[in-house]
Amino acid sequence: MERQARGGGPITIGAFSAKTADGKTDDDTEQVPVPQLRRRLGRADLRAVPEARRALRELLGQWGRTGRSDVAELLTSELVTNAIVHTDRDALLTATVGPRGLRVEVRDFVARRPRLRVPIADDGTNGRGLFLVQSLADSWGVRPHGVGKAVWFELEAEAA
Repeated sequence: MERQARGGGPITIGAFSAKTADGKTDDDTEQVPVPQLRRRLGRADLRAVPEARRALRELLGQWGRTGRSDVAELLTSELVTNAIVHTDRDALLTATVGPRGLRVEVRDFVARRPRLRVPIADDGTNGRGLFLVQSLADSWGVRPHGVGKAVWFELEAEAA
């Protein structure tokens, strides 16, 4: 079972979405807004990797749960790098924080699913991204879209 990311549409980094964790509008004063980051990743733009890490660090700092921000940044950079290196299209990064934790999703527009490979000692640093995601995330997966897919991971609030 895969959970959908919560929150609203495109916003500025560190801002709050117009929807709450329950999908209600901000008119309901008892609900807490869900901080969210959305960033379009340009085709073959490797500058997006450190920019995504920086933006996520800022988002997590505002959330107040920086305990595993290093892990979140590492896993985010792996997903962003995979989308940039293994596709010839733009991609979309979405990070959402809420009471249950952090969810990061990178959506690309290529239907080919990523392969999880067990790293080989003499293979350099290539092929380790999804293995790191599998090892360090509390949950992760691949969700197909009409055109393309979204690769996501979650870190629970207690540990994040």
